[in-house]
Amino acid sequence: MALFKPDEIFQFAIRIEENGEKFYRAMADKFDDPKLKETFSYLADEEIKHKRLYEDMATTVEKYEPFETYPEEYFAYMRAYADTIIFSPDKIEEKIEKISDPGSALEFAIATELDSILYYQEVKNLVSEKRRSVIDKIVDEERRHFVKLTDLKKEL
Repeated sequence: MALFKPDEIFQFAIRIEENGEKFYRAMADKFDDPKLKETFSYLADEEIKHKRLYEDMATTVEKYEPFETYPEEYFAYMRAYADTIIFSPDKIEEKIEKISDPGSALEFAIATELDSILYYQEVKNLVSEKRRSVIDKIVDEERRHFVKLTDLKKEL
């Protein structure tokens, strides 16, 4: 079976966090509501923290053989999934431009947080046991972000 070094998987995670930070900063600037500004600014700062953790993990990741019978298929799955949730810089700019109201911004943010949770759950399969607790903490934070965004949407 072929082994692969999953540092590219962490590069996907880094891009997810970079896009999240860019989106949240743009939304904080776009809307005047103080609660929206505060929430989006907070979430942008959280994305920066997550990015740093993934950058660190990418430099220290071990070779890993997935549990699947065909590791190439597992890696292809991870790549395909990442490609569906990671926007190119042009696409994220386009999405930011199209969002014109707080409800749309929150809906997109909620969906993105859920996509991130699913991706990071898969990333746990690519790290050593001791690193899984770090991923678990990030997943817990992403869940809190989801709840925060959902609650804020209900208030609108």
